[in-house]
Amino acid sequence: MEKATFAAGCFWHVEELFRTTPGVISTRVGYTGGHTEKPTYHDVCSDQTGHAEAVEITFDPEKISYETLLDLFWQNHNPTLMNRQGPDIGSQYRSAIFFHTPEQQKLAIESKNQLEKSKKFANPIVTQIIEATGFFPAEDYHQQYLMKRGKTSCD
Repeated sequence: MEKATFAAGCFWHVEELFRTTPGVISTRVGYTGGHTEKPTYHDVCSDQTGHAEAVEITFDPEKISYETLLDLFWQNHNPTLMNRQGPDIGSQYRSAIFFHTPEQQKLAIESKNQLEKSKKFANPIVTQIIEATGFFPAEDYHQQYLMKRGKTSCD
């Protein structure tokens, strides 16, 4: 099993996307990329901790590749928006790939470069590609939030 961590706006929708993907073993939402130890949702929403709302994915690389996870990530949010997705605004909603291995870093950079060259987006891609560090699971009520409510999206 391997891990992948992505931030692409509100973590509820991102988790549901990956949770329902064949080859993904488990998901959990949380906070990463910041400077505060054990932040809470309230802390992160203050936009003062530096954390992003993110989804940590455990996947079986024999059933789904990291490249496929990257494709899903790129296809399901707007990577040209700085610190926002949809109605959500703040650095906690930034677009970021948190790599766990040098190979993931290489693949993430390659996929970002390919997307930029494709000219799919008129504006520059602002997605950060940074090393995964401490991941702090979000409060229980955030875990599998949409599934618990019988929804597939935040709409």
